[in-house]
Amino acid sequence: MKTLSVGLAALSVSAILVAQPVWGQEQKPPMMGNTPSEQMQHRMRMHGQAEANTPTMPGQDAFGAIQEIVHILEADPGTDWSKVNLEALRQHLIDMNEVTLKADAMTKPTDNGIEVTVTGKGRTVKAIQRMVPAHAQEIEQTHLNGWSAKTEPLPNGVVLTVTSDDPKQVTHLHGLGFIGVMVSGSHHQAHHLAIARGEVIHTH
Repeated sequence: MKTLSVGLAALSVSAILVAQPVWGQEQKPPMMGNTPSEQMQHRMRMHGQAEANTPTMPGQDAFGAIQEIVHILEADPGTDWSKVNLEALRQHLIDMNEVTLKADAMTKPTDNGIEVTVTGKGRTVKAIQRMVPAHAQEIEQTHLNGWSAKTEPLPNGVVLTVTSDDPKQVTHLHGLGFIGVMVSGSHHQAHHLAIARGEVIHTH
């Protein structure tokens, strides 16, 4: 009986040793996979699980826009923090909110473009009078899409006129209307960064 017990014990130990992977002989943990592709898929799954458990949305668009600018400034070793003015950027984003959501825009299609009467009350008036002429000037200076733009002041806003000699662009302008023209161009993001860096003065 003693001989039989010793034999069974030896057999059990041998089975355990055979079942264990030999990590030193170029074997990978089962979850990682044996090929580079399998390992990459494993890392992507793990990364996806981590992201799924971490909120990514800031919860408010202006907050998120400022957060993005802060990340850019902090990643740039050349940032002059003595000139940074995030409050100016916040005020500009308030203006954008006022013009986008609270301004009244009466758009009249013309033979060569559009004429928009943009009006508001209170803070909205100031926002209109800051943003709309500035954007018209940007269009004029960059010749965006071959358009020409100008504004005329009103006591409670401005009149924006955008025109083109190209019939296709005239149709384009008719389709865009006021807010479409206001969002056209690629200078907005660079403009926000310039305000935050203290390179552009924003009065409010």
